[in-house]
Amino acid sequence: MSYKVIVDSCGELTEEMKASGIFETASLQLQVDQHIITDDETFDQASFLELVSASPECPKSSCPSPESYMSKYECDEERVYIVTLSAELSGSYNSAVLGMNLYKEEHGEKEIHVFNSCSASVGETLIAMKIQECEEAGMTFQQVIEAVDAYIASQNTYFVLESLEALRKNGRLTGVKALVATALNIKPVMGSTPEGTICQLGQGRGMKKALAKMIDQVAHNAKNAEQKILAISHCNCPKRAEEVRNMLLDRLPVKDSFVVDTRGVSSLYASDGGIIVVV
Repeated sequence: MSYKVIVDSCGELTEEMKASGIFETASLQLQVDQHIITDDETFDQASFLELVSASPECPKSSCPSPESYMSKYECDEERVYIVTLSAELSGSYNSAVLGMNLYKEEHGEKEIHVFNSCSASVGETLIAMKIQECEEAGMTFQQVIEAVDAYIASQNTYFVLESLEALRKNGRLTGVKALVATALNIKPVMGSTPEGTICQLGQGRGMKKALAKMIDQVAHNAKNAEQKILAISHCNCPKRAEEVRNMLLDRLPVKDSFVVDTRGVSSLYASDGGIIVVV
């Protein structure tokens, strides 16, 4: 049976995933002042960061419409899986579900399932890769759903950013109570809750110490690391990302690892210099 995996554009696809023909992106849109930017293969991170730097306003994002998701379900593949960023952070999940319901009303039943990643960025990437792994193992549609749901529950997301302003101004830090003064160069170590909200895990004076604390958290919390893939995304800081990967590989016997640059939505919220780690 044929299948495809749709990942909203907060998730980064590796070059291998792009070449496979299995994965497809559902693009969010970004707005910086009067500039509307579609988060697709035309996204230019350098130009985007320049626009953000020059703007007095906080950039914003909007999720794909139910109709745009619905159009992606109109395909020859018999099974369609969708991975969205956390439903607690975006309307992308609800939009994908509504699109699924609209599709079924018009075209009848089809095997479609929407996964709430409870994460973002490379968290979505790893979930999409897990779907492919399960499909290639010959699992039934329901078995894939159960296995991927269990994987999502086991996944942990961590990040350290140069600035939390984009997250704060767009209301993504609801419930985070212990944010510290940026004037002291304190960098919070952030993470995701099981529900897909954002929490603060610790902090460090300066980026180097904050990253070291994040690495400690990752190493401490990782379970069955030898069965997992370490994924890192970065916003315009490849050297920093490789240093983080090397430090984590010294402490975690993961089966594989990769580093990617952030797409548009993740660049918006990670901001220049941000690091996201998922394992």
